[in-house]
Amino acid sequence: MRQIFLDTETTGLSADNGDRVIEIGCVELVNRKLTGNNRHFYLNPGRDSHEEALKVHGITSEFLKGKPKFEAVVSELLDYLKDAELVIHNAPFDLGFLNMELALIGQPALKSVVANVIDTLVMAKEMFPGKRNSLDALCDRLEVDNSGRALHGALLDAELLADVFINLTRGQDALLMDDSAANSHPGHAAVIMDLTGFKLPVLLASEQESAAHEDVLKQIDKSSAGKTVWRKLESLAA
Repeated sequence: MRQIFLDTETTGLSADNGDRVIEIGCVELVNRKLTGNNRHFYLNPGRDSHEEALKVHGITSEFLKGKPKFEAVVSELLDYLKDAELVIHNAPFDLGFLNMELALIGQPALKSVVANVIDTLVMAKEMFPGKRNSLDALCDRLEVDNSGRALHGALLDAELLADVFINLTRGQDALLMDDSAANSHPGHAAVIMDLTGFKLPVLLASEQESAAHEDVLKQIDKSSAGKTVWRKLESLAA
């Protein structure tokens, strides 16, 4: 599977009100491994960045003065993204800006080029409800080193996002093997083992482990505003 982790920097927060893309960073993973086949563009937007945006990315109009316009790099960008799975943090923001840039030069939206889009912000909210899920927060939570991120930068953020994504998705999806995998070698008979003679030991949690578990449950209770199923069952039992 080919995945492209993408991030942009812009002159402001609203593509509909004339803000433009000034930087695009892309990092390629194939079968969950970095390839080094990345892309990085600085773009001349033809306008200044808003003061608040400049504080975030630090990319000045003077620096961008000699950089290419979006239309000068669009063919290379679209060829690079073709048929890939895009992974973006807060995808509607970046896609909104890129689709606006494409529309301005008469090109169709990105969905006509890429295979699909994954939004890691949506993933993180589902995995960590009630918690901060910015890229920096996820780096801290998942132990991804972001010490070099003094300012936002599209390529650096795309690289961090790739590390975050790998950590978000590194768990085993299921304990059972897919039937298709078991049937992929029809010439090999399945080995059936009788485990009835084995007595498995029961390991009880220590007081410290039980206390830590209770702390986690309390945090989940707080995030769900007291709507957890086990608390309801405890109330019914009482």
